Amino acid sequence: MLLQVVDLHVYYDSIHALQGVSMDVDRGEVVTLIGANGAGKSTTLRAISRLIPTRSGRILLDGQDLLGMPAHAVAEHGISHVPEGRRVFPQMTVRENLLLGAYTRFQKARVDRALETVYGHFPVLRERRGQLAGTLSGGEQQMLAMGRGLMSEPRILLLDEPSMGLAPILVEQIYQIIREISREGATILLVEQNAHMALSVAQRGYVLETGRIVLAGRAKDLAANQAVQEAYLGGAAGS
Repeated sequence: MLLQVVDLHVYYDSIHALQGVSMDVDRGEVVTLIGANGAGKSTTLRAISRLIPTRSGRILLDGQDLLGMPAHAVAEHGISHVPEGRRVFPQMTVRENLLLGAYTRFQKARVDRALETVYGHFPVLRERRGQLAGTLSGGEQQMLAMGRGLMSEPRILLLDEPSMGLAPILVEQIYQIIREISREGATILLVEQNAHMALSVAQRGYVLETGRIVLAGRAKDLAANQAVQEAYLGGAAGS
């Protein structure tokens, strides 16, 4: 198992945000974490990346416990986090933003190879490589954020709400790229409110409610589950 989260507890002051979350992601898998706003999905990713402190629990990457590591060390160990809201650097060019994602890679040949891989997945970024990131559309900024996350050639990619704020046609484009990346063997932990899209690309999934995992299983089984349909998929299948 590549990533294991075991009995994770996170507090925001007196608020118990994650209440014993346990989950795992194997190599080459796409695993999705779905749930309503405020359920703790983004908090889970931030805890894995060590961007926020945890009260107790374990986060293991290939058996190595990440707790106690600073965020930059976690990134150096191969976890790449594409945050909610894109967070590109608007006054830097597309290429400069991408190169920031490769800060853990020092060999020029590897960086050049990663750039070509990203441009292959996101041709618009090659076209816009000299353009300021702040002038890109929302969809292009999301592609840039994902491309930047891939520049480190991560062992696991954490994607936080990649469809947020995008028009349906752009959501389809983003998810097609996620499928492509997955087919090439990438390991992805995907947090998403758009449960329909998330379950369409994932092999397995977890349902998070108010800081607790309440359901887990194969993505197709979760998509067929009546409670999941009613809560997250807009009603019964086919409606």
